[in-house]
Amino acid sequence: MTTNLVQKNEKKTNLRNRLAAGILLLVAGLAIILLFGLNNKPGLYTTFRLTPQGDKNVIPIPDLVLPVQPAIYILAIVAFFVGGWQLARGIRSTGILAGVVAFCFVAAFLIWAARDNSMDLVGMMNTSLVRATPIALAALCGVISERTAVINIGIEGIMLVSALASVMVATLMHNLYAGLIAGMLAGMIVAGLHAILCIKFKVDQIISGVAVNIVGTGATSFISNRYMQVHAEQLNNSGVFPNIPIPLLVKIPILGPVIFENNLIVYLMLILVAVIFVLLFYTRWGLRTRAVGEHPKAADTLGVNVYLTRYVNVILGGLIAGVGGAYFTIGSVGRFDKLMTAGKGFIGLAAMIFGNWNPIGALGSSLIFGFADSLQVKMQILKTPIPSEFLQMAPYIVTIIVMAGVVGGVHAPAADGTAYEKQ
Repeated sequence: MTTNLVQKNEKKTNLRNRLAAGILLLVAGLAIILLFGLNNKPGLYTTFRLTPQGDKNVIPIPDLVLPVQPAIYILAIVAFFVGGWQLARGIRSTGILAGVVAFCFVAAFLIWAARDNSMDLVGMMNTSLVRATPIALAALCGVISERTAVINIGIEGIMLVSALASVMVATLMHNLYAGLIAGMLAGMIVAGLHAILCIKFKVDQIISGVAVNIVGTGATSFISNRYMQVHAEQLNNSGVFPNIPIPLLVKIPILGPVIFENNLIVYLMLILVAVIFVLLFYTRWGLRTRAVGEHPKAADTLGVNVYLTRYVNVILGGLIAGVGGAYFTIGSVGRFDKLMTAGKGFIGLAAMIFGNWNPIGALGSSLIFGFADSLQVKMQILKTPIPSEFLQMAPYIVTIIVMAGVVGGVHAPAADGTAYEKQ
């Protein structure tokens, strides 16, 4: 009888969730019509450029020209169909349906925003990847650390210290590669301090991460005001890594200029995502890492050194965050300004959770945040009627929506945040 009652409750819950998801998807379809479809004059067209202007490396392809109202109404119909399907039949993996509707909403918004105008779609995709780079590196730092059950919310502070160290060393030595190495070493040192506090002294991991952020923010702001701004030419003028087009691959339409025409740090990010994914899920080291994060006592019983594994992973995560910090200076603007990370470390943690502690998932979710960041810049150029303050809020609004919508649907490592005491 108890089993039957549990099954009935599960059916009611599933029905309620299905109806709620279906209604939300239908509301999204209605919003597409009300916000973008009705607010247009007939006969308007939107042009999406699929070949960057003046780029002779890429095989040219024709622009995509869409009639504004019909295209928006078609996207709304797709959203209505998906919502109706969810109401009638129900799909357990509602994330796929939500992704389809989100795509329809964003596509409708872009068509509406660029109406009677043109938009460099490939350039926007490339900008999204570039702006997603520090977020993805922060997310990878979180993945590596939390897979061994050590929470690191001090990524923001690590990235600030690494950004300052990289630009200072690169300027003094007139060598960008030396600056990159300095940024990685700085990240490892700060992450190592966090590891010692959490693993050896068993300090609360959240408190230790907050302390790293506070010290990193205060120290870099002081050094910036006292030395970097005063002696800018000697200490704060490194230059940036140039874009390196990869022969042959850069000629691929759309993907070529988006992926294969970037600077060293973007390529490092993509390589790190692939390498960490393989190491984490297809090697002995990855198996031990995941075992320590899920059940450290069992891993210890089988001969895995829990403490060493955690130290290695947290410090390795600091190295990756150090690359992310270097992006802000020698990979982007060539100088350090206080608080220049602008919360990207925290957004990286959201991307890590959204990606379910998986390197590939973390990259995918980082691209969403990068797209939101790129979108607010593009909308200001197109002079949309939306106030610029709201556009600048877009990446953080997306962060809130993602955290509110998916935290209940992902599963952190079982021992995450728990200090290990060897018996």
